[in-house]
Amino acid sequence: MEHQETTVKQVAVVGTGVIGNGWIARFLSQGYEVIASDPAEGAESSMRKAIDHAWPALEKQGLAEGASRDRLYFEPNLEKAVSQADFIQENVPEREPLKRKVLADIDRFAKPDAIMASSTSGIMPSTLQADCNHPERVIVAHPFNPVYLIPLVELVGGQNTDSNVIHKARQFYDSLHMKPLIVEREIEGHVADRLMEAIWREALHIVNDGVATTEEVDASIVYGPGLRWALMGPFLTLHLAGGEQGMRHMLEQFGPALKLPWTKLEAPELTDELAQRVVEGCEQQTQGHSVTELNQRRDDFLIELTDLLEKYWPAANLNGRI
Repeated sequence: MEHQETTVKQVAVVGTGVIGNGWIARFLSQGYEVIASDPAEGAESSMRKAIDHAWPALEKQGLAEGASRDRLYFEPNLEKAVSQADFIQENVPEREPLKRKVLADIDRFAKPDAIMASSTSGIMPSTLQADCNHPERVIVAHPFNPVYLIPLVELVGGQNTDSNVIHKARQFYDSLHMKPLIVEREIEGHVADRLMEAIWREALHIVNDGVATTEEVDASIVYGPGLRWALMGPFLTLHLAGGEQGMRHMLEQFGPALKLPWTKLEAPELTDELAQRVVEGCEQQTQGHSVTELNQRRDDFLIELTDLLEKYWPAANLNGRI
C-alpha cells in the first residue's frame, strides 16, 4: 500500500530500553534521523549493540531509501535531544510519576508543533498529559516487541488531546509501515494487552494447578488457536466456526457456555512455588538455545509470517488502516 506523506524529519527517542531501541531501529530503517536520549550509564553502548542486532532482520525485510545507522545520534541531555525533533517517542520505565515528570520536561523543551507519544502499555493518556502545558499534543502510541518487526501500534488520545494530533500521528506511523489502531476510548491496558493479560492469567492458573507445564501451555497456543489468530483474530475465527450462519449460530449454540465457571479472571497469587515452576518450565523449554539465537529465530519467523499475512489477507484493513 502507499503510505501517507509526513512532515516529520527528525525523531527523538527518550529511553533506550528494549522498546526504545526497537523504535530507534524501525525509525532508522524507514529513513528517519533519530536522536536518542537516556541518562543511564552505558546506555549509548547498549543502544548501538541492540540496533546492530536488529539491522540484519530489517535488511531482510527491506530498508527505505536513505536508511542508515549513521543517522543515529546520542544526546544524554534531554533538552538538547528533543528541542529540534518533530516527533518524540517516550519509553521510560512504566512508573506513573516518572513518566509524568519526563513528559512534562519534554513538553517544556520541545518545539510547539512537535508531537509527543508515550509507549506506555497500561497508563491512560489523560493521566500522562496532566502535568503538561500543552496536553493537546500528548498521545499514547503503544507498540509490541519486537517493535522493529511487529506492525501494530495502538494510538490513544486523552481528554485534552487534539484530534488532529491523532491524525498526524497515524500518518507518521503509516510511513513506518505500521498498522495504527486508533482506540476511540481510553482504558487501562488499551486493547491488545488486555486480551493478552486474560490469557496470561489463565495460563498461570493452569500451571499453578498442575494441569499443564509451561511448554504444554505454549504448544496449546502455537499449534492451535495461535495459527488461526495470526490471520483472523478471535471474532472472525469463531464466525467461521459457526458454519454458514456464522457468528449468529455460534452465539445461539455456544453462548450459554459463556456462563460456565471455566475461567478464573483474577490472577493467582504469585507464590515462590509458582514463580519457580514458571521459571524452571521456561528454562527447560529453551535449554541449549541462547536468547540471541531465540531472538533471531523469532525475527526470521515474523518476517515470513508478515509476508504470508499480506499475501492471504490483503483486505484485512480498509485503505491501509485497521
